[in-house]
Amino acid sequence: TCGFRDPPPPRAMAMRSTIGRARVASVRCCASTRVERNPNFAKLQAGYLFPEVARRRNVHAEKHPGEKIISLGIGDTTEPIPEPIMRALVNKAHGMGTLDGYSGYGAEQGQEPLREGISSKFYNGIVQPSEIFVSDGSKCDIARLQLMFGPGRTIAVQDPAYPAYVDTSVMVGDTGEMDSASQQFKGIVYMPCSADNDFFPDLDNLPATDLIFFCSPNNPTGAAATRTQLEKLVAFARKNGSIIIYDAAYAIFIEDENCPRSIFEIEGAKECAIETCSFSKYAGFTGIRLGWTVVPEALKFADGSSVQKDWIRLMSTCFNGASCISQAGGLACVQEEGYQAMVDLVGYYKENAKILKTCFEELGFSVYGGKDAPYVWVGFPGEKSWDVFADILAKCSIVTTPGSGFGPAGEGFVRASAFGHREDVLEAVERLKKNFEVKAKVA
Repeated sequence: TCGFRDPPPPRAMAMRSTIGRARVASVRCCASTRVERNPNFAKLQAGYLFPEVARRRNVHAEKHPGEKIISLGIGDTTEPIPEPIMRALVNKAHGMGTLDGYSGYGAEQGQEPLREGISSKFYNGIVQPSEIFVSDGSKCDIARLQLMFGPGRTIAVQDPAYPAYVDTSVMVGDTGEMDSASQQFKGIVYMPCSADNDFFPDLDNLPATDLIFFCSPNNPTGAAATRTQLEKLVAFARKNGSIIIYDAAYAIFIEDENCPRSIFEIEGAKECAIETCSFSKYAGFTGIRLGWTVVPEALKFADGSSVQKDWIRLMSTCFNGASCISQAGGLACVQEEGYQAMVDLVGYYKENAKILKTCFEELGFSVYGGKDAPYVWVGFPGEKSWDVFADILAKCSIVTTPGSGFGPAGEGFVRASAFGHREDVLEAVERLKKNFEVKAKVA
């Protein structure tokens, strides 16, 4: 009621005040807004793969304090950025503190000398600088591409594949729910890639989709597609009116001359493909953040409108351009001294991959990759990937990545990354030989 009455005694007032504060605190803790959660996020079955790997590693570390854990898990570079490239980064950073060297916003598409250098060094001119869009990395561009294409697209992905392709497709609204039996999202066409089909999908038995995510060399299997295989992929996409989103993040690791380093080496690809790449694994830029995406001028939507124009519109709206400091480092990468230093760094990791591949082969496992890519794909038939991950971690204090985290076809495999210090890779080999030699011989 609103009527007046005598106030309660002071003690009662104090108690009421305390209770009131508790109630307010309780309400604040439990309060929610009127905003509904994006239902697509509820479809995601678990956390992103690599944070979960890190969480389990941390649990192991807490149980075994002081024990050295060797990471062959997440593909994060470990060696210092080569001196010619680092020098350019430092000089630009220093220059930002001077009147003459300072620069603010730049072109969203990237600095012209860098775009020209990428065109010349990585594409031999088959891609024009105007078709190259510099960014803060391939992973970010994959999400932006999803934003540009919008929800309701039909999607095809390699299985196994980098989980960002599937997860961003779920987030943007391209999929149905996860099917618990198959561990596949409804609405996505999973393209099995295994040793049985030379790690290339059986395109003759696949339906047409709007978008095809394809990574070569593949993460996690390490398989690089041959020229003949990519010609089939381009022909398939053109026949069906699909757009290939081609992830070339590890192209510099390819040594097989029969395996193209770019989809645009294939005739007709400019009419059906987008390519994304990065300096992350090329020059140790995982913490610097610099990549690029190629959107050809010839690529069109169904109504004949330009895909490139929409990409420019999106990037101009959602992105202010890559860091000028990062771009200075990228420019050094495409100049002769920096490029050679970058190739030498890649060679270091390739030698690590060779050491790991040889180790698993000598132990009697089925091993793939490790030649044209920094990843070694190791089979454990009849076993669950997360169980193998846990077994290797428990016995050897070595972190790998469970293959099932890359898709259902990855079950029974683990991925070993060659990104590590040489002494750690050699120590990992000794631990693996000590703990798995008998098991491998029995298998």
